[in-house]
Amino acid sequence: MGLNLSRGETLKYYSSDRIAQIVGNGLVTLIDEKTMYNDFFTNNEMVFYKDINDLSEKIIKFSKDDKLRKKVAKAGKIKYTKFFNSQNVAQFIINKSFNLKSNHKYLWEK
Repeated sequence: MGLNLSRGETLKYYSSDRIAQIVGNGLVTLIDEKTMYNDFFTNNEMVFYKDINDLSEKIIKFSKDDKLRKKVAKAGKIKYTKFFNSQNVAQFIINKSFNLKSNHKYLWEK
């Protein structure tokens, strides 16, 4: 399990690149629901917590259930590497930087 915790105020969609390391290594990722990553991932792909008590309960739950932990970790890794891989992110940055049109719909664009 990996805790994706950032210092300071939690911001919508903000995460350091730590999330890529956690998810990419196949760890079930615990993340504050205030990040709004549940716009991209379901509870079957990441573990979202409300506060320190909820986080504590979820750590205990997932640490005791190997099957569930592995299932959520695998689903999260599959989705993350499909939609948030370096090629997708780099192409998005290039398109935005040079005002290029793209037919590709990125997961984070609504």
